Amino acid sequence: MTAALFRDREHAGLELAKKLLDYLKKYQIPSYMPADLLVAAIPRGGVILGDIIAEKLNCKLDVIISRKIRSEFNEEFALGAVMPDGDYFVNEGYADMFHLREEYLKKEVEFQRKEISRRLLKFRGKVSYESEFYNKVVILVDDGIATGATIIASARWIKNNLKCKSLIVAVPVAPANDKTITILEKIADRVLILRSEIMFSAVGQFYQSFDQVSDEEVKRIMEKYGYN
Repeated sequence: MTAALFRDREHAGLELAKKLLDYLKKYQIPSYMPADLLVAAIPRGGVILGDIIAEKLNCKLDVIISRKIRSEFNEEFALGAVMPDGDYFVNEGYADMFHLREEYLKKEVEFQRKEISRRLLKFRGKVSYESEFYNKVVILVDDGIATGATIIASARWIKNNLKCKSLIVAVPVAPANDKTITILEKIADRVLILRSEIMFSAVGQFYQSFDQVSDEEVKRIMEKYGYN
């Protein structure tokens, strides 16, 4: 059994913040001015890390909501992910494996798009991003990478739609030798991972405590950064 790497998400956030501070100072990005930085966290778990990182970097926190495209036969398995405007990413290998039907895909994308809008309104008070990401060094954060569907979709969407200066993907743990990382390295300007693990079944296995994060907790954190 793999030993836990982190006590909880707070511990992972502190360790990731140290890694990011070292990286930003080393490469002087962009001359390390907090006003030029933005942490974008993937709810729900990623928001706990994102809050800590934003505090340590003295910058603002926002959320990027991406919802997984569920298998018709196994709702826990992500075949891909949907973004706020209905744009989506599908892992073709998984789509073939689970016999993804076009009719089901259309219904699932629309269902998840509506859920994304509901959560954006709850967490941010608005759906649109306007100029929040414009010309910023964006740090996309989650509590770990499993299938990679949501973080790939999120990274692509930020790069293609939100006109950021550069994109850093930062996570505490991810599978070693996984094609997800190769894809992310092609999308983002930099991918920072604290630990890459060969024996990987779920993100939670690397945390001593990996409790569910509620919508209310995310909402309270977002209120600290001026969202309501």
